[in-house]
Amino acid sequence: MKIAIGGDHAGFPLKGTVIRILQSWNHDVKDCGSFNPEPVDFPDIAMIVCDEIKSGRAERGMMVCGTGVGASIAGNKIHGIRAAVCHDTYSARQCVEHDDVNLLCLGAQIIGPSLAEEILAAFLKARFSTEEQFRRRVRKLNELDMLVPKP
Repeated sequence: MKIAIGGDHAGFPLKGTVIRILQSWNHDVKDCGSFNPEPVDFPDIAMIVCDEIKSGRAERGMMVCGTGVGASIAGNKIHGIRAAVCHDTYSARQCVEHDDVNLLCLGAQIIGPSLAEEILAAFLKARFSTEEQFRRRVRKLNELDMLVPKP
């Protein structure tokens, strides 16, 4: 699978571990930054990762920041991206199967390498359900992208 990954300075140490795990599973990984532990704003990196997904150059993406929350917010601001913070394997599987999530967000200050590996496996093995109830709900999520806020 082609995977784009990025993270900010808080996620930098875990991001390297995640890349090594993904490569050991023979995934094609594109590192979108940051490339050192110097402070960087996660929305800037999230935009690059999400562009890889939206363009089709990556099938899924991952962001690693301090908690995963900021990266998830940034990803969900971008049309066509469905991001989820997952710190357990059940959520990592369900978010793909039920919500067609394409951007996994991890918190390096919340989880360690062993749990990250289990979460990655669950996320990458999961496939979007063919059940109509989940397809219908994701269509409604996509319609929310089209809403124009009232002044």
